[in-house]
Amino acid sequence: MKLSLPARAALCAFTVLALVFMYLPLLVVARLSFNPQKSVAWPGWTGYTTDWWSKAWEADAPREALINSCKVAFAAMIVALLLGTLAAMAMARFSFFGKHAVSFLLVLPIALPGIVTGIALQNTFSRTIDVGLFSFKVGFGYHSLIIAHATFCVVVAYNNVVARLRRSSPNLLEASADLGAHGTQTFRFITFPLMRSAMVAGGILAFALSFDEIVVTTFTAGSGFETLPVWILANFSRPNNVPLVNVMATFVMIVSIPLAWLAQRLSEGGDG
Repeated sequence: MKLSLPARAALCAFTVLALVFMYLPLLVVARLSFNPQKSVAWPGWTGYTTDWWSKAWEADAPREALINSCKVAFAAMIVALLLGTLAAMAMARFSFFGKHAVSFLLVLPIALPGIVTGIALQNTFSRTIDVGLFSFKVGFGYHSLIIAHATFCVVVAYNNVVARLRRSSPNLLEASADLGAHGTQTFRFITFPLMRSAMVAGGILAFALSFDEIVVTTFTAGSGFETLPVWILANFSRPNNVPLVNVMATFVMIVSIPLAWLAQRLSEGGDG
């Protein structure tokens, strides 16, 4: 379809406005991280300084919160990749009764409001569960956050892998079997190379989703365990810590943007 010149100009203008609307706040936060003043007033910026970056690195609280977020996100990513990949292989390669219901249940956690998931998990972790002769209580802390984050991160890993497997031809598996390859060889030389980039993309997105989560974290972390989003929320209202908040937010942006670009490229393409 060929657009007229006024239509192309209007489309270009709306695109630019949308991009400015989405990304100007990020640029403002990045600029404030180099502002010598503690004030976040705009446009009252005078000069540049890297002192806040040095202070943020020296401060224990934001550094520990960042490390906690990375640990939880990495562990949740591993669990999500394992469960999501296995579920995707089952859903893409087999037909069974209730398949659509299982598929719906797999993607449901990402659609539920975070506060609903957080309350449900908090009630589960705080209660003693009786299983036959045994009883146990999950409790709160590092392990509870991994379980909580994995419940919705598995959706991202599952969606990426199942989409790639559904786009691949089943004739490849049949040809592998006709040539005498057993299941392990088919997985190693055919299935895994086909879904490898989708797994990497799903892992990156799962890590980012876990790293950014704050609502579920608030309900399931318990006392004494603080992730970076929780630390930012707690310190943004404290004027003395606002520059450090801007620094940590800018650092996360610097790391996240290339990873998001890589995940998008891997999701679009394949390994050939």
